[in-house]
Amino acid sequence: QVQLVESGGGLVQAGGSLRLSCKASGRTFSYSVMGWFRQAPGKEREFVAAIRWSGASTDYGDSVKGRFTISRDNAKSTVYLQMNSLKPEDTGVYFCASENSMYVLSKRSSEYEYWGQGTQVTVSS
Repeated sequence: QVQLVESGGGLVQAGGSLRLSCKASGRTFSYSVMGWFRQAPGKEREFVAAIRWSGASTDYGDSVKGRFTISRDNAKSTVYLQMNSLKPEDTGVYFCASENSMYVLSKRSSEYEYWGQGTQVTVSS
């Protein structure tokens, strides 16, 4: 079992920044691909970013490339999402998730085994 707890969400003006954190406990965190997804009201869950166990490889959704950065600190069992140049369309609940793989950077939510409860991000115009 893996428990994931997100934090760092909030209300920010367009153009601002936020840093989300996801603290993991339980099964060995270091050997899992970690991902961030988001979901806006009335919309499907959307892939945001993923990072390989070593941190050496990452992938991003097209809508956030160049603005968001995913990173991880295996010693702290924590994955981060630095969000810059935020836009109103970035508003939603952000979830971190753990994939049952060390290497595959999947964009499909069905590939992720464990999920946090989510943290709300609201970007005002």
